Amino acid sequence: MKLVVLGRDGVINLINEDEPVRRDSWKAVPGSIAAITRLNQAGFRVVVATNQQALSSGQLGVEELHDVHEMMLREVQESGGFIEGVFFAAKGNPDGHGKRQPKVNLLRQIEQRYHVPCTAMTMVGDSREDLEAAKAVGARALLVQTGDGAHALSDLNHFDGVTIFRDLAAAAEQLCREAAATTHG
Repeated sequence: MKLVVLGRDGVINLINEDEPVRRDSWKAVPGSIAAITRLNQAGFRVVVATNQQALSSGQLGVEELHDVHEMMLREVQESGGFIEGVFFAAKGNPDGHGKRQPKVNLLRQIEQRYHVPCTAMTMVGDSREDLEAAKAVGARALLVQTGDGAHALSDLNHFDGVTIFRDLAAAAEQLCREAAATTHG
């Protein structure tokens, strides 16, 4: 099974540095919704993993977060695509070793839920945190330059094997080409 894990803010939707993404401010990165649909059409299962510091700080309630996710899921569905699950954590929750790596924990949850080893997943993110999480679990890491991606470029010397893309649409294009090559080759 081909499983792609997408970061949410900065990968699927535009971000506002000053406040959390809310239902009335959620707006897709141009081409991201169509990219998810394209991934589905190429046989990929798509899930979202997102850290939401605004939950732990009290800037955003869980109900508001669910509203944003419902809006995102509906927009993807209306374009013919499907996101199988949305996994979220309040950023900063410690793991069992006291480390603050909520996205690693989310990837482990995805591994358990879908019975796909992390080493067989591809993670598309826009931050150093996304790259660190992918590396920590052995997932393939793709960096998009939308969101915080431009800032993460300066950290790439710490990460081997990260491929950089303009946006999710470009990353999806490459993944679909690779899938087609393995299907036909």
